[in-house]
Amino acid sequence: MSDSTPNGLLNGKVVIVTGAGRGIGRGIALAMAAEGAKIVVNDLGVSLTGDSSGETPAESVVAEIKAMGGDAVADTHSVADFDAAQAMVETAISTFGRIDSVVNNAGNLRDVIFHRMSEEEFDAVIAVHLKGSFNTSRAAAPHLKAQGSGSLIHMTSTSGLIGNFGQVNYCAAKLGIVGMSKAIALDMQKFGVRSNAVAPFAWTRMVSSIPDETPEQKKRVEGLKKLIPEKIAPFVAALASDGAKHVSGQIFGVRNNEIYLFSQPRPIRTAHTAEGWTPQSVVDRVFPQFENDFYALQRSGDVFTWDPV
Repeated sequence: MSDSTPNGLLNGKVVIVTGAGRGIGRGIALAMAAEGAKIVVNDLGVSLTGDSSGETPAESVVAEIKAMGGDAVADTHSVADFDAAQAMVETAISTFGRIDSVVNNAGNLRDVIFHRMSEEEFDAVIAVHLKGSFNTSRAAAPHLKAQGSGSLIHMTSTSGLIGNFGQVNYCAAKLGIVGMSKAIALDMQKFGVRSNAVAPFAWTRMVSSIPDETPEQKKRVEGLKKLIPEKIAPFVAALASDGAKHVSGQIFGVRNNEIYLFSQPRPIRTAHTAEGWTPQSVVDRVFPQFENDFYALQRSGDVFTWDPV
């Protein structure tokens, strides 16, 4: 691909994209290859819940990349396993000689209302999204540190940033990824290694499990179907490029042709007293003072109410 794209933004770079066999991950892998990167296409080929499907989507994406003149290798290790993540990075280095970026896109779902959620349903989602993003980033970190450069890109979600029904496990994992990304950015800054989080909006296999039984649900699903997975890819490719060397510790969103920079938690109101607080004085003074600025119990769909452009 570097021969066919001499001016590619990612020429000479080697990138691991997890969950790259379908949807958003596939789009990212293809876009990065088109910019000259060599790609490790990681995908287990499993169902939404993580069960084996017998498919080999990673091999299919590798074939697509090679057909367009690029270079890629398939990898079927699980991000949820620490040693497997190390092996994934070793695949990049043994095949292509280096590692420059990891895109933590792999995911699963176990949507259940909170009071019915089992320990396994919680742990399974944390293992892939949060622990998986740690595993692959940690595996790449020593190599990125040694070369004094690199970019870690983690997929978060407005389910975590804002909220959603029936996704305590997913929301916890996705907001945990935001905190992890910021901490990595702080720890790795002096080594020239960057870390950012991206909330993608796209109609994918994962989103297609949303119920569409009521008129309100049907309307929401029809809106989501307008969100094209491949639209996420250009921003992610740019974020991994040298043109984003100064960008780290941020939270972004991509929704078709819209790109967002999200706020990060900072104090918005303060209350103080010279005498010190008692439980009763907090009830009497602090809650009434703050409640005009309390956040409503909104879901992602309540905040992003306009049609994608």
